[in-house]
Amino acid sequence: MKYLTILGSTGSIGVNTLNVVQGNSQRYRVGALAAGSNLPLLLEQIVKFQPRQVVVKEESLAEKLAAALPGSSRPEILWGEKGYCDVAAADGIDMVVSAMAGSAGLVPTLAAINVGKDIALANKEIMVMAGELITKKARETGSRILPVDSEHSAIFQCLLGQHRQDVKRIILTASGGPFLHLPREQLGSVTPTQALSHPNWQMGKKISVDSATMINKGLEVIEARWLFDLDYNRIHIHVHPQSIVHSLVEYLDGAMLAQLGTPDMRTPIAYALSFPERTAAMGQYLDLLSVRTLEFLPPDFEKFPGLKLAYEAGRRGATTPTVFNAANEVAVEAFLGSKISFTEICKVIEDTISLTACNNGDNVTVDDILAADAWARLTAGEIICKIGL
Repeated sequence: MKYLTILGSTGSIGVNTLNVVQGNSQRYRVGALAAGSNLPLLLEQIVKFQPRQVVVKEESLAEKLAAALPGSSRPEILWGEKGYCDVAAADGIDMVVSAMAGSAGLVPTLAAINVGKDIALANKEIMVMAGELITKKARETGSRILPVDSEHSAIFQCLLGQHRQDVKRIILTASGGPFLHLPREQLGSVTPTQALSHPNWQMGKKISVDSATMINKGLEVIEARWLFDLDYNRIHIHVHPQSIVHSLVEYLDGAMLAQLGTPDMRTPIAYALSFPERTAAMGQYLDLLSVRTLEFLPPDFEKFPGLKLAYEAGRRGATTPTVFNAANEVAVEAFLGSKISFTEICKVIEDTISLTACNNGDNVTVDDILAADAWARLTAGEIICKIGL
């Protein structure tokens, strides 16, 4: 039996993870659930999965949760960053599913790695912020980082049993999002509702907007650099609207290995939880005869400038990727609140990076990363205020 802590249990990845757990109750138990402020859904999860510990964002929410649960069946209720770190590093937990949205998952995930927990990693932002630090610490403690993103899971699977020196390049596939065929000059007028309407995947709001700007793919490029120890010249992007080929690895002899499947996040989640074994599919199996056509297109770096910014931030290194990620989070929130336009998201990121004063060179520490994150959020917010004038 494998005991799990799920950081971000009420988000889309957390919900899908619990679906996998429910379908494999003979293999998994939930030791702890960590959520934000969605108490109604968290209450349902507590009743269904009976965790020993639960964490919410702040003390007032913990009090409300305690009042809603009968004392005889109430789990230990914690709150705040300390609570997240405590359940991530708790004894008796075999794996931590890191699915908290954005940068909030960094410190709890590091707490789990510091004590050698295996990580099912769905939070790409923390690898963007601190990929070098995380991978170094994981090597020291023996913590295994198993990717949950469908693209990185695909690369991980295509590398198994191969010699890393034989890899020529990896190719991350991208659906292209809802605006793949929309003329560039019309992007400035798209609405949050349109940006949230992904053609293939059902995801949370932030990642849906990131997919629409294709910044999500840029974040995945930086994540891949650290997960697979490859330089940026060997990490490529192909737009693949069908979302059937989840990514590919090309080897020196010209052979390409690809991982294919239906666009269902439960598949990579289940593989990360059960690795190196596999479990029966919970969704539909892929029928290639019904797919018929697999299309691949080059990415448009002019139409989607966030991709270019991501590569540039990654190559600059140190805390620049942290600034990139933080500015994007602030800009996406502003776009969803109708404070800036869709195309101004990338403008906010670019302007924030141009003002960067937090690049600390080599040996970046957690404190450096958190300081750069705070600085970038403040700076991006000031830039957004000026846009609204």
